[in-house]
Amino acid sequence: MNPEIFREYDIRGIAGKDINDEDVISLGKGFGTYLKKQGCRKIAVGRDCRTTSDKYSEKLVKGLMATGCHVTDIGVVTSPVLYYSIHHLNQDGGVMVTASHNPKEYNGFKICKGAESVHGKQIQEIKNLILDKAFTTGNGDYAKADIVDSYKNFIEKNISITKPLKVGIDAGNGTAGVISVPILKNLGCEIHDIFCDMDGTFPNHEADPTVAKNMADLKDLVLKKGLDIGIGFDGDGDRIGVIDENGEMVFGDKIMILFAREILSRKPGAKFIAEVKCSKTLYDDIKKHGGEAIMWKTGHSLIKKKMKEENAALAGEMSGHMFFEDRYLGFDDAIYASCRLLEILADSGKKMSELLFDIPKTYSTPEIRIDSPDNIKFDIVKKVTEYFRDRYDVIDIDGVRVLFDDGWGLIRASNTQPALVLRFEAMTEKRCNEIQTLIETVLNKIKQSF
Repeated sequence: MNPEIFREYDIRGIAGKDINDEDVISLGKGFGTYLKKQGCRKIAVGRDCRTTSDKYSEKLVKGLMATGCHVTDIGVVTSPVLYYSIHHLNQDGGVMVTASHNPKEYNGFKICKGAESVHGKQIQEIKNLILDKAFTTGNGDYAKADIVDSYKNFIEKNISITKPLKVGIDAGNGTAGVISVPILKNLGCEIHDIFCDMDGTFPNHEADPTVAKNMADLKDLVLKKGLDIGIGFDGDGDRIGVIDENGEMVFGDKIMILFAREILSRKPGAKFIAEVKCSKTLYDDIKKHGGEAIMWKTGHSLIKKKMKEENAALAGEMSGHMFFEDRYLGFDDAIYASCRLLEILADSGKKMSELLFDIPKTYSTPEIRIDSPDNIKFDIVKKVTEYFRDRYDVIDIDGVRVLFDDGWGLIRASNTQPALVLRFEAMTEKRCNEIQTLIETVLNKIKQSF
């Protein structure tokens, strides 16, 4: 078992290389031991549709049961359905077999203690239990439960889309398509879907809706059919991507502006959590509308924890994770987020592009990912941070966000891939390019020293 699979907020690696079948049994024993030490015995298990997920789920359950856990298998679902099952089935915790948006050769595990994601030092504690083989033993039991219909009903009862909308859906052959399409049809939308059948080989494109090339087919669909909006989902249904009626991508920070404005119209002074990659326009707009915006670290587990600490109404990430405490259960759910966005669009009587017409124009890059081995990526970011801290104002809660009077640039290490993540924003395209050149030049010099 490759020790580098134990990441900041989940466990993931290349199936068969970093994680084999026996490793998964050990992981199950490690999860079960850790959760039982926390007083958790009833554990829900779900899985995505990757080619290794059925087998890994079976091995995981075997390991969990060997520690005396009572396992409820909810089958092939989205990660949000697993989170929902913990609430609805009164489980003590849960494990989702998924590698989310990673390429098809990956697989992994998201772990919950109660409704909270296990992350950081807790994951390292599980790693040490496994390495020491310090497992508890017991006789667990196994049951199956179908939770999808309950989840669908829960969303449909809590959403009201006031006029029919023409909506394109691209689930990237992940698990969100077969669940989202019936919900949106029941809510009165005219659905045009592509790649909504589950196929763990992801034959059409990677299930990552933050990458423009993965949204190209959805863009074409929206333009060809004259749709009001296009919505993309990632592999396990916890991240949303959006295409407006003109075929333009709307990134997570802009989507969050719309959610925050609607919430603040009902809850003046509400708090919002946004991560370090988000546009300055998001923080400014929340403040302008009477809310409090808090910048925080990237990562669904870290964001979720901060959201609860601050009692925030909403949290969000550039990557499309949207966490609603307002009117919902506090976890990231792309299907629910799409419903809330369609509510806003229908109520506005406007086109999607018109909802953001008053946001100050800035020029920004999408997330830029640069390959960087897991064993050096954090050290590279540390040296980059030290360089810029001596010369500019910086925010260093997660990587380094270098601040200028007319823009900013960010470098951080990805917690899910062997990569560095960069993003840049400025008031003019020329200045955005200048900031990008400045920071990338420093980065490249430092990378050469490794």
